[in-house]
Amino acid sequence: MNRGFSLAFAGFWFGQALWVMTVSLPVILLNSECDTDPEMKASDWIGLAMWAVGWVLETVADQQKFNFRNNADNKGRWCEEGLWAWSRHPNYFGEILLWWGVFVTASSVLSEWEWVGVLSPAFISVLLLFASGIPPLEDSADKRYGARPDYRRFKDSVSPLVPFPPFLYRSVPLPFKRLLFFEFVMYSRCLNEGGTKERLAVEAERDSGFEGEARAGTDAANNA
Repeated sequence: MNRGFSLAFAGFWFGQALWVMTVSLPVILLNSECDTDPEMKASDWIGLAMWAVGWVLETVADQQKFNFRNNADNKGRWCEEGLWAWSRHPNYFGEILLWWGVFVTASSVLSEWEWVGVLSPAFISVLLLFASGIPPLEDSADKRYGARPDYRRFKDSVSPLVPFPPFLYRSVPLPFKRLLFFEFVMYSRCLNEGGTKERLAVEAERDSGFEGEARAGTDAANNA
């Protein structure tokens, strides 16, 4: 077995190290300060509060989603219970808020070049908003449920990220949804493609047929 140098392997681990260092920047910079007994400032308390609220939101949202998925009665449905009735991705909102809280807490000791620590929450935010977080999940849900009018009503009424009352979100003008709630065009790209509604209807009908056959097979096996 060849255990020699591998450029791909080295690049992978270098990328992982860079990732961890970027995310940890506020904590690294905070712990590098010489003052061992600094006085708590307003920004420290604000950051801690942001971290605590973010942690609670992410934990509760993940538990609610876990419970929803483990209920067989919810098969073929999207989650709109608890926090998920106010945000399509409340766990990601909690995650983003948590890391911004860490940065705000650390900001009380930052100076000059140390403000580079803002890269940590900015990196997490960009990753979840534009890359591996919300976009693929929105695409997947749109392809699965996009032909259903009730799903489209749900999507029009529930903020993609920031928790907000649905009955109020419905009436928010679209420009403000884009600016304040991150309702980006890319989150509905699968719904906005030409002929998408017809294609999604066919896919939904096919999926429901598969689910019906599977359910019938299960019932037959249980009755045998």
